Amino acid sequence: MPATQPVERWGEDYDIFDPGYVEEPYPIWDELRLKCPVAHSDRWGGSFMPVRYEDVSAVAHDTEHFTSDQVTVVLPDMARQIELGLGDIKAPPITSDPPQHQSDRRLILPAFSPKAVAVYETITRALCTDLIDAMLPAGRGDAATGYAQQIPVRVIATMLGIPDSMAPTFTEWVRGLLELGLQDEEIRLESLMTVSKYFAEQVADRKLNPKDDLISELLAAEVDGRPVSDDQVVGTCNLLLVAGIDTTWSAIGSSLFHLATHPEDRRRLVAEPDLMPVAIEEFLRAYSPVTMARVVKHEVEINGRRMCPGELVLLSFPAANRDPEVFERADEVIIDRARNRHIAFGAGIHRCVGSNLARMELRVAIEEWLKRVPEFSLEDPAAVTWAGGQVRGPRTLPVVFG
Repeated sequence: MPATQPVERWGEDYDIFDPGYVEEPYPIWDELRLKCPVAHSDRWGGSFMPVRYEDVSAVAHDTEHFTSDQVTVVLPDMARQIELGLGDIKAPPITSDPPQHQSDRRLILPAFSPKAVAVYETITRALCTDLIDAMLPAGRGDAATGYAQQIPVRVIATMLGIPDSMAPTFTEWVRGLLELGLQDEEIRLESLMTVSKYFAEQVADRKLNPKDDLISELLAAEVDGRPVSDDQVVGTCNLLLVAGIDTTWSAIGSSLFHLATHPEDRRRLVAEPDLMPVAIEEFLRAYSPVTMARVVKHEVEINGRRMCPGELVLLSFPAANRDPEVFERADEVIIDRARNRHIAFGAGIHRCVGSNLARMELRVAIEEWLKRVPEFSLEDPAAVTWAGGQVRGPRTLPVVFG
């Protein structure tokens, strides 16, 4: 259960939902690397949290001792979930272990290849332009709610052949699963029931009325000579919702936050647009949004910490990407960083299959914003709010133009 007391010793009692941690985790990670590089906490059901790049990467690569069966930073109440008739709902391939993982990943790889993703770039640019045009007359706007949070959800809806009008509903579901629901089991279960029912209905509809969309494509696919089950297609839709929306909008929002607070980087990108791909990788490193989880399968020791079966381990990719042992001037954002071995998209067999799509959306969102709004700043720094826990990024980001 969560504790309401403030954190006094981060190495033995951390709280990833602590408001101070959500807003400014960097000094906490710095302290932990020096004093307790594999932290532990009994809060939120208990977990370990390595913060060094080497340790995070080691766990991510180790499928012998760790399972991806549950990847949320708070273990769900499976008994309650089964009681409600939801069973064990998955989001393959991120929740798949070998050998099933290989088949699950192979199913969706074609949809996220560079060639497949390129099809959506024109749509994404047009969407970005429309969103900015809606803000321009006022000379200000919320770069998070009015821009960053609108882009991935609408692109995913397009991929799934779902009406654009569903975007606000998707946003509500994502928050229910990955933000509010992590701290309130009833919100999570209600969101899970709604999402699963909706996607099951979409799959049933495509079987009767195929469309030119990803759901129909998956239903027509075969893996290892066998047709894809309805449950697997529903699971893949779940994956796109939980792994392809909040993660990307958080990366876009964090990048805009950086550019609003670092005019020298903003002006350099305007003057040197060819630098954008390198800058995007640095934004991904410095503001990595995702913390993923693993469950211990077999007893193992990581950097002196013994872990037993059933215990939860949080993979803080954001902390790993700020490790000064791996990245020179790790706490600085260097938009022309030449060597950048970041793991913002994870590591090992579960490295994000949608990284091509996420990179495209992030790049296009920043390019189009800087074309139309080359000068902007925070309207009120105190008005910026952050969401955290599983996915960290600006929840509100009021800016003024010019």
